[in-house]
Amino acid sequence: MKHDAWTMALLYDYYGELLTEKQRACFDLYYNQDLSLGEIAAETGVTRQGVHDTLLRAEALLRSMEEKTGCIARSRAVQQALTTIEAAATALLSQPQSAALAQEILSAAAAIKE
Repeated sequence: MKHDAWTMALLYDYYGELLTEKQRACFDLYYNQDLSLGEIAAETGVTRQGVHDTLLRAEALLRSMEEKTGCIARSRAVQQALTTIEAAATALLSQPQSAALAQEILSAAAAIKE
């Protein structure tokens, strides 16, 4: 059942606060502490099927939030744009007539990163 753990962790970082306490606890035990469904069931006093259902609902909610808001997609797009801007500005630095403009571009890119 374990989906791409990196993707789930990223979704959780962005939208985890929207989950119920029970969903957050199950998610943490499963993805961060790498416990099995049976181990989580024993620890939480819920059936294995209950843990499975809770995780499915949590994962669906996290994916739904990204589909609706696109925060992660926008963040990735900004990072790609910054990489392009920095590469172009760095190329401009080698040309004396463009160095001041290149430095201004790099400063703007750095401000976006913050």
